[in-house]
Amino acid sequence: MNLLPILIAGLAGSVHCAGMCGGIVSAFSVGGPSAAPARARVIPIARMGTGGTAAMTWAGANAGALGHVLAYNSGRIGSYMLAGAIAGGIAGSIASLAQMASAQLIAYWMANLMLVAMGLYLMDAWRGLARVEAVGGILWRRVQPMVKPLVPMDTPLKALALGGLWGWVPCGMVYSMLLTAMLTGSALDGALVMGAFGLGTLPMLLAMGMAGSKLRQYLQKRSVRVACGLLVLGFGVLGLARAASGGQHALFDVLCLTVRP
Repeated sequence: MNLLPILIAGLAGSVHCAGMCGGIVSAFSVGGPSAAPARARVIPIARMGTGGTAAMTWAGANAGALGHVLAYNSGRIGSYMLAGAIAGGIAGSIASLAQMASAQLIAYWMANLMLVAMGLYLMDAWRGLARVEAVGGILWRRVQPMVKPLVPMDTPLKALALGGLWGWVPCGMVYSMLLTAMLTGSALDGALVMGAFGLGTLPMLLAMGMAGSKLRQYLQKRSVRVACGLLVLGFGVLGLARAASGGQHALFDVLCLTVRP
């Protein structure tokens, strides 16, 4: 499977993560609230030197915050990959379906339709994936009690564990990627799909962890969400066009989910 569309879908879809996960990572913002660890707060400019000294002072003061954010996101992406491996493994266990060309073609169409659904979801043009979140809420109610001992997230170990649990929060965007992971028919490929998706969301969540609520507010603007939704939607439509044409265009091989439909 070509992971480029998945990676970009994760990057564009991180505008949704800003609303769902942004609150946690913003707790360790360099300009965050007083509830954040003391070592993560901004040092007043008057106390800082100039040039390289100022940069080193700033970096040292916020190294703890960055460590917490990295640990949290490592746990989150790890949980995505575990879920992807489970989903892909379940599908892969049905060996007879995996060998059927017709089933593979149907899976290809469905995977691209999920990209279309995700694009519409990000644009708030269609909320069908939100209904899927209600089903995921059943699992989350069982996981949620384990979150309480991890708050406040004041150590890297707690951040790692909380990220691992947060990856199971009901999210239509994650569920659409999980279906794509399942359609790979392989535990390894399923884990790779979810890993690529998680890495796509990483830059934005890292930036929010260090820049705080201002970036979060910007990402929630409708114009930004529509632009990101259109990007993901475009990948899905391109994949559907490739399937309909029989995959005769080399450009499609680069930008679509699979090399061969």
